[in-house]
Amino acid sequence: MSIKKELQSRSNNCCEICTATENLDIYTVEPATKESLKDSIYICNTCKEQIEDAEKMESNHWRCLNDSMWSEVPAVQVVAWRMLHRLKKEGWPQDLLDMLYLDEDTLEWAKATGEDIDESEKIIHKDSNGSILKAGDSVVMIKDLNVKGANFTAKRGDFMRNISLVHDNAEHIEGRVNGQHIVVLTKYVKKSK
Repeated sequence: MSIKKELQSRSNNCCEICTATENLDIYTVEPATKESLKDSIYICNTCKEQIEDAEKMESNHWRCLNDSMWSEVPAVQVVAWRMLHRLKKEGWPQDLLDMLYLDEDTLEWAKATGEDIDESEKIIHKDSNGSILKAGDSVVMIKDLNVKGANFTAKRGDFMRNISLVHDNAEHIEGRVNGQHIVVLTKYVKKSK
């Protein structure tokens, strides 16, 4: 059975967040990058659009979290927790957050995107052009760099695919160049399309 069919069955062909029945699709919950029954949910375009673009969020739409936060599906719980944190300035989401319990692994997953951190405290990785970098992105070196301890030079134009972000330093990313795992300053790379 395909992942889509399994998600349709699990959700009864409804959005797992707001119960809408039209324009439904698979949404993979970050930091996961591959569709799977464990890491994906079945949601409507309205929910997906507002999850991906905070400027399009309509707080009244998310009152549906009052019900969906009690889902037994960890991926749904993670999205509910993240959206409640995004909306907590509204007042009512804080009450729901106070009631929401997530087991340790699910809470760690929910916190992976930093929704619970105040904007002024978030560590945001940006490339040399100011583009925001995310885990899993690909970048291109913009300068030749001597790699300490590895006896090679990462050349301008070399790709670093599937990067990792250093969680406590916005200026550092990790990845592989010429088969070597290295740490690079973000000012020496640009995001690849």
